[in-house]
Amino acid sequence: MAKILAITPETISIGMDNGELKEVPAGSVNFVPHVGDEVEIFESVNNIIVSKVEKSTPVQPAAQQAPTIKIVNTNTNTNVNKNINAGSGRAKNKWVAFVLCLLFGFFGAHKFYEGKTGMGLLYLFTMGLLGFGWIIDTIVILFKPNPYYV
Repeated sequence: MAKILAITPETISIGMDNGELKEVPAGSVNFVPHVGDEVEIFESVNNIIVSKVEKSTPVQPAAQQAPTIKIVNTNTNTNVNKNINAGSGRAKNKWVAFVLCLLFGFFGAHKFYEGKTGMGLLYLFTMGLLGFGWIIDTIVILFKPNPYYV
C-alpha cells in the first residue's frame, strides 16, 4: 500500500511502504488525487497506473422498526370493599355536641350526650379536666364529620 504525499500539476509524489519515494506523472491516475489517499501502483514496461484504494466501510445493519406499543387503559374493576365501621355505634350530631361542649363543657355535658358517662363524671368533678379537656374537645368536635358515630 502507498500514500499520496504531494501533488503538483505535473507530478504526484507517492510514499511507498518500504520507505521509497516514487514520482509519477499526474496523467497516470484514474481519479482526482488528494494528499493522504491510499493508492496502488501498477507498472508495466511503458505505463504506470495509479489506482485509489477504496476503504471498505462496514455495512450497517438495517434499521429495525420500532415495536408497536399498544396501551390499554381501561378499568373494569368494581369496588367490593365495605366499611365495616360505618354506621356502627350510635350516630351523634356534631353541632349538638359542639354547642353542649361550648356552653356546658366544664360539666361534661357533651360526654354525657355521647353516652360516655364515666368521662362525663370525670369532667364534672375536675371542671373539664381543669379547662384543658374542655378546650381540646371543643376543637376536636369541630373537625369531626356530621354525623359521627360513638
